[in-house]
Amino acid sequence: MRFLSSGESHGKGLNCIIEGFPANVEINVEEINEELSRRQKGYGRGKRMNIESDAIEVMAGIRFGKTIGSPISLYVRNKDWENWKLRMSSENIYHDPELSVKAPRPGHADLPGVIKYNQDDIRNILERASARETTTRTAVGAVAKQLLKVFGIEIYSRVASLGSVEDVTVIEKGESYWTKIRESELSMYDPEAEKKTKALIDKSKEEGDTLGGIVEVSIYNVPVGLGSHVHYDRKLDAKLAMDIMSLQAVKGFEMGAGFKTATTPGSKIHDEIVYTDGYHHKTNNAGGIEGGMSNGETIQFKAAVKPIPTLMKPLQTVDIDSKERIDACKERSDVCAVPAAGVVMENIAAFVIANAMIEKFGGDSIEEMKANYDNYMKYVEER
Repeated sequence: MRFLSSGESHGKGLNCIIEGFPANVEINVEEINEELSRRQKGYGRGKRMNIESDAIEVMAGIRFGKTIGSPISLYVRNKDWENWKLRMSSENIYHDPELSVKAPRPGHADLPGVIKYNQDDIRNILERASARETTTRTAVGAVAKQLLKVFGIEIYSRVASLGSVEDVTVIEKGESYWTKIRESELSMYDPEAEKKTKALIDKSKEEGDTLGGIVEVSIYNVPVGLGSHVHYDRKLDAKLAMDIMSLQAVKGFEMGAGFKTATTPGSKIHDEIVYTDGYHHKTNNAGGIEGGMSNGETIQFKAAVKPIPTLMKPLQTVDIDSKERIDACKERSDVCAVPAAGVVMENIAAFVIANAMIEKFGGDSIEEMKANYDNYMKYVEER
């Protein structure tokens, strides 16, 4: 399975095509729209969230509520297009040079992009580099989640820390825990931590600054054996790392105990194996993946999200024409989008896991795939 997307932040809209998705999977469009809505929420989001209310349009590949085996085409309109159609026109019309962006933002794709693609207007880079692109990745993941639902696989995210504030760590995360996380504006469990974080976001907004944080994603009920140890590009943790690291602003990734494993003796960090109605591990420091393969435990990873590079009190930069030192450009932006990044990560992970499930169990229809899965799970139980 694969997908391809296109679209600019202030263009007409964003679209994507998913190829290789099994037939007969029930797809609820409202569940896709719910994921898109979650992506737009969270304390610290900017004014654009008041303009756009994303909704998916199914263009192809789904009929009467089920996939039909052909490529799935999805489209999201940019409602602010009317205000940008002259500045973002695809036609060869007059363009006021005064509207060109010349001041690259430190920490953004602006400068390397204009050099790589030989551009003299940074807008030609920033429009696609914008996190608006994650709308399509969220939509694709929302479709993948509905495939995973057939197999009982569920994915959740939480904000482990934001700025200098850490949320409490809960080892056993049940349904009530994740319900509380979903109800939080900051995807945090501890009300006191959320209160402190909101105050920190308010202070950063007043100062024209931005904040980053750490997101933790948990994936439940993944069968043992997804991925492979035999080739580097088939390792499940490597696939997750690549796709999560491709998300805008992500600068760090760790599976399970991650960097703690580098400073802890092997006798205290490796997960002891026990057998009670099947193989289990006493702990989950490996994060549910060993040797590039899922080991039957909850898959868990964390990702570090840097502060957004668009600052209302900009850093210094260099004009790409005059080479003079000036303030970096300003675009509509957020003070903090860490909870939203968690929603996107859930859906990125959903696509990776769904793809691994398709690779493992095959089948052109969900019925064939489910039969293969059931046969495999019966074999696992007998081991």
